[in-house]
Amino acid sequence: MYTHPECGYCSLLKEEFERDGISYEEIDVSKQPEMWAEVQRLTGGDKMTPVTVMPDGSVKIGYKGIGCAF
Repeated sequence: MYTHPECGYCSLLKEEFERDGISYEEIDVSKQPEMWAEVQRLTGGDKMTPVTVMPDGSVKIGYKGIGCAF
């Protein structure tokens, strides 16, 4: 899961995963700015969070369809 600390939707998604017992790896793009390139590749060019790469390789952008643009 690609996140940013200023994104409230990232916090909501992490809380949902934790509540539901879903494990995840967090990549905070504020701490790893080089990962923005991967976020943009996954979103088709947008700098937004959260972006979640699911175990089957599918990509979910945002939290319930809403995310934070940077």
